[in-house]
Amino acid sequence: MTEGIPTGGFETETLELPGWTHVYSGKVRDLYVPADEAITEKIGQDCVLVVASDRISAYDHVLSSEIPDKGRVLTQLSLWWFDQLDVEHHVLASTVEGGVPAAVEGRAMICKKLDMFPVECIARGYLTGSGLAEYKESRTVCNIPLPEGLVDGSRLEKALFTPSAKAEVGEHDINITYDDVVAMVGDDIAARLSELTLKIYTRAEEIARERGIILADTKVEFGIDAATGVITLGDEVLTPDSSRFWDASTYAPGQSQPSYDKQYVRDWLTSAESGWDKSSDTPPPALPAEVVERTRARYVEAYEKLTGRTFA
Repeated sequence: MTEGIPTGGFETETLELPGWTHVYSGKVRDLYVPADEAITEKIGQDCVLVVASDRISAYDHVLSSEIPDKGRVLTQLSLWWFDQLDVEHHVLASTVEGGVPAAVEGRAMICKKLDMFPVECIARGYLTGSGLAEYKESRTVCNIPLPEGLVDGSRLEKALFTPSAKAEVGEHDINITYDDVVAMVGDDIAARLSELTLKIYTRAEEIARERGIILADTKVEFGIDAATGVITLGDEVLTPDSSRFWDASTYAPGQSQPSYDKQYVRDWLTSAESGWDKSSDTPPPALPAEVVERTRARYVEAYEKLTGRTFA
């Protein structure tokens, strides 16, 4: 397996793309490396083709149902965000003219091959999710003390860097402390990862708020560009799959906030109608057409509200 490409992954159907060899499939994305020297000669450096599928995962399962256009939405939104952020990122090309195969144009990016850090870099500006669960037990998030009286959806006085460790495929990532990150990558890199993560969150939170959306938290990933030695933003960025986006007009602390993501999928899977027990080893059932369409609509709405563009 090539450097910077994980091993293992999911068994999925993949496309035959001329000039590219499939090497890995994650829950949502498929990775390809050049099989033709002409590609690397054109790009000018070692690269990987990242193709976003319409697959959707929930509770550590990849569902049999897909969400139409999800791969395009995630890719186009990531590309838009990369343009808004003053951070070194991994995208080299995203068009057919740049070398992307026509069969996956719109949902694929040719990217620098990075040596990824084994850390999920998370910034939280609001208290919810696993952070809220820890807070209820110890008044901390990733061992960072927080004041009394916070509730689900409370805005934090200052955004927090709350990393997690990447788990094996199909397992939950594990919240870790900043000291754990230092032990994994060293003082200097840990400080830089924290700085970059909070910089990205702060800028994105401002942009989203201007568009009527609250960015509650987000996950980003970084790696080293072997050619330059620079810490570089990789993977996707600020999509509904990697972030919690809330509608600012309905935001109300003290309750669960409706979000622009796969909320409809999770809600249906845990409902009596699905008949599925998420604690079992049984794969989730197929999604009803209504849930698929409503989920697609939320992804598209997030894209359109954030970018100001109409999704075609």
